[in-house]
Amino acid sequence: MDYYQVLQIKSSASAQEIKEAYRRLVKKYHPDSQEATANHEEIIKINAAYEVLGDQKNRQNYDRTLINQQYNSINYRQAKSQSASQYYHAERRSHQAEDLSQFAWLQNVYTPLNFLFEKIIDPFEEELEELSADPFDDDLMSIFCDYLTNCRQYYEQGKSILKSQPNPPRYAGVAANCYYGLNHISDAIEELERFTMSYDYDCLHNAQELFRLATEVNEEARYMVNQTSY
Repeated sequence: MDYYQVLQIKSSASAQEIKEAYRRLVKKYHPDSQEATANHEEIIKINAAYEVLGDQKNRQNYDRTLINQQYNSINYRQAKSQSASQYYHAERRSHQAEDLSQFAWLQNVYTPLNFLFEKIIDPFEEELEELSADPFDDDLMSIFCDYLTNCRQYYEQGKSILKSQPNPPRYAGVAANCYYGLNHISDAIEELERFTMSYDYDCLHNAQELFRLATEVNEEARYMVNQTSY
């Protein structure tokens, strides 16, 4: 549970802003109020959050915990990326003896992969814009979740395609970029799935950055294909 999310404030909020948020939410959710939003469970979470964030020492300890969690998440991604790279090189070595024409690899692997990348990334901004009208609207969130389900399916297809044939040495760099692009896409989808559960806008920003990185490596792969094909 992110206490800053519970109180609906930024992590940089001042002590006064924390108090004001707490009072506003207590008024909204208190079981003894006349508000239709009265909710005993919400009050428990709000009180727990304020008990930590309303005390300077407790807040400092909590902020350190969040920083450590973020650090661990970064380490996890780095390890995952390294694992993907190691997997690629292991696959390349194990299949070097196989004879696969360069043209066939481009047609059967790179081209469909490039198509799947576009099906995942191209609709993102439009899907996000539609959701931004009201992220708390169940229908809009359901549409966005359907988009993520499709993205997850496209990603799984991409993994299968990339494993289906050994890449020719001539296109080793292109294949590596495809692996890295898929890895970024996987991380982005995970961030977006977390956003749909937590409404944590940091997850949303992380996903946008990861999609940007995936686009970059995909464009680099396209450039390498064009250069190598001449």
